[in-house]
Amino acid sequence: MCGVAGFIDYNHIGDVNIVQKMADSLTHRGPNSGGYEIIQDSYATLGLGFRRLSIIDTSVLGNQPMFSSDKKIVLLFNGEIFNYKEIRKDLEELKVTFRSHSDTEVIIEGYRHFGIEIINRFIGFFSIVLYDFNHSLVYFVRDRAGVKPFFYYLDPSCILFASELKALHCHPQFKKSLNIEAVAMFFKSGSISAPHCIFNNTFKVEPGHFIKIDLITKALSNTKYWDVFNVYNKPVNDISYSEALEITESKMSQAFQYRTVSDVPIGVFLSGGYDSTALTALLSKSGFKLNTYTIGFQEKEFDESKYALDVSKHFGTNHNVHICSIKDSREIIEELPRIYDEPFGDASAIPTILLSRFASKHVKVALSADGGDELFAGYTRHKKILESLEKFGKYPQWLKSFSSQIISSVNVFNGFTSSDNKFEKLRQILLTDNPLRHFDIMNATYCESEIEQLLSRKLSFLSTEWNQSSLLDSNISALNKVLAFEYKTYLVDDILQKVDRATMSTSLEGREPFLDHQLLEWIATLPSSYKLEGNQSKKLLKDIVHKYIPENLMDRPKMGFNLPIDSWLKNDLRGLFEEALSNDTLHAQEVLDPKLVQLVKHNFLNSKNYSFQRVWLLFIFMQWYRRWMV
Repeated sequence: MCGVAGFIDYNHIGDVNIVQKMADSLTHRGPNSGGYEIIQDSYATLGLGFRRLSIIDTSVLGNQPMFSSDKKIVLLFNGEIFNYKEIRKDLEELKVTFRSHSDTEVIIEGYRHFGIEIINRFIGFFSIVLYDFNHSLVYFVRDRAGVKPFFYYLDPSCILFASELKALHCHPQFKKSLNIEAVAMFFKSGSISAPHCIFNNTFKVEPGHFIKIDLITKALSNTKYWDVFNVYNKPVNDISYSEALEITESKMSQAFQYRTVSDVPIGVFLSGGYDSTALTALLSKSGFKLNTYTIGFQEKEFDESKYALDVSKHFGTNHNVHICSIKDSREIIEELPRIYDEPFGDASAIPTILLSRFASKHVKVALSADGGDELFAGYTRHKKILESLEKFGKYPQWLKSFSSQIISSVNVFNGFTSSDNKFEKLRQILLTDNPLRHFDIMNATYCESEIEQLLSRKLSFLSTEWNQSSLLDSNISALNKVLAFEYKTYLVDDILQKVDRATMSTSLEGREPFLDHQLLEWIATLPSSYKLEGNQSKKLLKDIVHKYIPENLMDRPKMGFNLPIDSWLKNDLRGLFEEALSNDTLHAQEVLDPKLVQLVKHNFLNSKNYSFQRVWLLFIFMQWYRRWMV
């Protein structure tokens, strides 16, 4: 796991000092070594910077930027290719010789022999910059699920790129102009979906895509090489439940074992929930002696450490627990704008960072069980959307339209006086027959009309994946449509962004075994009832887990990874909260309406039931704004 940064300058401006400054801003992603190169192409000057966290082939032979033996290909690579040994063997049969034992060199030689199509063979997670001297081409590549981030900035005279936005700020050509539509997206969902970014002219490479840059013509082309929608469009597998159970466990075991490829010690994040227990169970079954890591909290209602301890005892892991305090959490809250250099509204980033800091004292790689909810339908909202679709599907469209007009005419919705704006959401839901739009409305923190008030302007809201719902076949079940949508939105924009920045802020490589694309390609074709049946979520996954651990040890409500931050903001962290949303602070910026922000703040402080997420997004945005825009 590493950090990449650099530039393509068509005016042949830029030196090694600039690229080194960009790369070294990402030292937390790669503390072991740095590499910096200036390459002169006939059509542009390339600056390539790299920070290395040594995981596979920890010798200097694995350092980057890495050149091919003929110096005609240069590579920056952040991630891991877990099947690199198989690919290497195939290349050696073609008489390819290797200098190192790294997966990085396998990418280079794979490209030399098969072109960019070699990425279709990769099992792993990655963001790649590849420069082809012979053809004056540069490629930006991102893995299928979007585990690894990749930002780029477009200017007529240059292109900047990096693993994190903070590196772009180090280049003199970068202009940090706010993308107001992206700000609106943040207040709707708490994150900003690829390819969009908080800054104008700045983008993210989308998961399953690569961008080809022709240095001769300056043309950019964006190619999709993998899409989860295409996976869900495949016919449903006609297979018995018992067969599905057996094959799913086998594919999970294979995916999990791939993620243990490493030349350094590995740990497992263990919460005691079904996902992390499945990971622990199947790796233990395969003979791995695991190091497991858990954090607990002084507030017992948020403390899952006792459940993780039960699981660790059952499987005999080398278990490690750290109990966190309010002081620990406060320090993290103040650091969030530095770690998440684009506004990010998931408060579970705080315990994720705490867990990463704890584990990084012992290991350099940690397996995280993210993705289980998206694959097996584990969120409460998955049940709620099916119930809501069934309820609203009973009424004719003319009646729903008429009801929506009544809601509008009586002006039930009145801006920010409501905590979650149920009436406005109801009005919008009545106007759509698109299940993904329905789901999108249900999960919005702020309604679009509220956001326009908050930002004091009419907006053209950015397109998200629900706008692409026509790419899903009409005969796909509503649940599978939602799961495909979640995989392309919430998973990549929230969960994976959260884990990447949290782990890498502590120089820890986080791996996601559930996000093996071959595992997803299997589970996506299974009947919906094998995932969610009545009130039972994650049916397949739970039945696999119950083979290895008594059901009574797992029988408890789903807790999530949360903290009582709403209570802290009203008490222990009140000073920090008041400072971020003070009149002086709010009037020093020109993005948010100060009066409406103060109204939300007042409603939150004076109500027991006001939505925490609404005020948290305002707090986070102002913290970010003061760090990066002032």
